Amino acid sequence: MALPALHPIVDSARELAPLIHAASDEIEETRRIPYELDAKLEAAGLYQLYLPEAYGGPQADPRSAASAIEEISMADGSTGWVCMIGSVLSRRFAWMDPNAVHEMQAMTGSLRAAGSNRALGRAQREGEGYRVNGRWNFQSGIEHSSWMFGNCVLMDGDEPQRDDNGVPRTRAAAVPVRDGEIIDTWHVVGLKGTGSFDFEIDNLYVPPERTVSRLEPPAIESPLYRARFYGIWSHTVHAGCALGIARGAIDELRDLASGRGSTGSRTLLRDRERVQRMVGEAEAILRSARAYLLDAVSEAWEASERRVANPTREIANVRLAITHAGHESARAVDLAFSAAGTNAAHTANRLERYFRDVHVAVQHAAAAPGNYEGAGRVFLGLPSGLPGW
Repeated sequence: MALPALHPIVDSARELAPLIHAASDEIEETRRIPYELDAKLEAAGLYQLYLPEAYGGPQADPRSAASAIEEISMADGSTGWVCMIGSVLSRRFAWMDPNAVHEMQAMTGSLRAAGSNRALGRAQREGEGYRVNGRWNFQSGIEHSSWMFGNCVLMDGDEPQRDDNGVPRTRAAAVPVRDGEIIDTWHVVGLKGTGSFDFEIDNLYVPPERTVSRLEPPAIESPLYRARFYGIWSHTVHAGCALGIARGAIDELRDLASGRGSTGSRTLLRDRERVQRMVGEAEAILRSARAYLLDAVSEAWEASERRVANPTREIANVRLAITHAGHESARAVDLAFSAAGTNAAHTANRLERYFRDVHVAVQHAAAAPGNYEGAGRVFLGLPSGLPGW
């Protein structure tokens, strides 16, 4: 069966890639995306790939979204990461009351969001709404965002509310970024340009229509907004970011190899058998991981479209493909870095940046090694043993 055409948003990402690449050094140095480039990315919809069409978003399918993030990440890993995180958060609006979303859009002029799934806040019931306090780290792109989704533990006095299994209940509160405090904590080895600062809310009232839980039915019907597939569509774009960084590293090596020898030899890198072998291996690794990801995502998308009663195997397959893509991307970058020899150590070329970026990217939960075990359990006919599968 032929795969459907990719969403036009992929072409938009490809068209902006040269501008992103040209700004990469500035992004690295300032730890944020320049405002002029940021405006172009936002206008193209690349920070909101999963935002519903009803609110002006692309509502891109996961395969297209991953491909768009891949194109951006080839040019600059940090920019790809910020677009990836923003796109994941943009899907939350599909679970909210449409009237509330339109009011939010009118209130700030934008639905661009940062946020976190980790419940680092506390929400106390007050009237119909909630009194929210909390501090969330890793808020990628927060400086340019208009809204922040902070996941909170629902409190009953000093104790958390708990479900029937004793697990604390949580709910995400959407708050205007201007109503909180951005705290500069982002001093890191890789993905420096993501501006993933902390964000703090102090005693802020949040009306009920600006809170959301993915355990409730979405307000918009689409295979993209089905709760069972929530986790894998979030992490599919993470894999796109890792794959893009790896492709950028191989391309950087190719350019470097055409004009450089090394401290020990004037022979161009491209003319050395060792380098040729490592580039071939890196290509095979990367292309195989990418093909597996897109194949698994396509199967899961079809299962979501058909409303398969028990899509556990399809979900496990995508989880495995995502984790595999992350770690294989890092392996491909390691090969490119090693093939460059002493040249790889110099910041004058960007190979070392791709190296740092990919190794930070695979620290994300999307690439958690436990996903290998969870997928293996499913394929052996056992429960995954992991939440959200």
